[in-house]
Amino acid sequence: MVKIEDKALRDQVVEYLQQFVTESRQARLTEIIQNRTRHVTVVLEDLFQAQNISAVLRTCDCYGVQDVHVIQHRNDFEANKDISMGADKWLTISKYPHSEHNVKECIDQLHEQGYWVAATLPDERRRTIFDLPVEQKTAFLFGTELTGLSDEAIKYADGNVLIPMYGFTESFNISNSAAIILSHFVERMHRSNVQWQLSDEEKAELYFEWLQKTVKDPDGLIRHYYEKNHIQQD
Repeated sequence: MVKIEDKALRDQVVEYLQQFVTESRQARLTEIIQNRTRHVTVVLEDLFQAQNISAVLRTCDCYGVQDVHVIQHRNDFEANKDISMGADKWLTISKYPHSEHNVKECIDQLHEQGYWVAATLPDERRRTIFDLPVEQKTAFLFGTELTGLSDEAIKYADGNVLIPMYGFTESFNISNSAAIILSHFVERMHRSNVQWQLSDEEKAELYFEWLQKTVKDPDGLIRHYYEKNHIQQD
């Protein structure tokens, strides 16, 4: 994906690329971006079932959650295209490959971005999803299907959150948990006075990225534009 730091040049390239995209498609991209958010994000720790990974990605896209953070230990992150329905194409996925401190590295970065990190745990002593204030930027941390979150993830999280349950089963499937939590949080967020939308610059950057994913051979088109206008490509 081509990145252009010069905003004026980026806007010129966007205008050029739009010649190869229908007006209805341009309008659709703009419409979706208006509902994208980084006020809430999802962190997946070492999931190994592709169907669960893909379902979570699809849920994030449906609720307008732009960023997904992936902590990898024993399992490589791989989506099932038939289940994700291409959702991963439109998301910003940050991966933290296996290392001694990758959990802390991920959570530290989230803290730097102003997130309150919530570990999702099936423990009745925890705060429920209904009690979370939507005014605070929040990152929901989900653990692997069999063993849940690692001790390190729980240690560095700012607090814990649960989904109230009233049956014999102790927990929801990971993809169901993500869907329920995001449904409640995002809906409350939309009804609040929180400034949850992307900034104008974030929208412009994302539009340029999505535009490249929409046209055929974006690298070739951009290279042609540079050559045509005698612009030196970095």
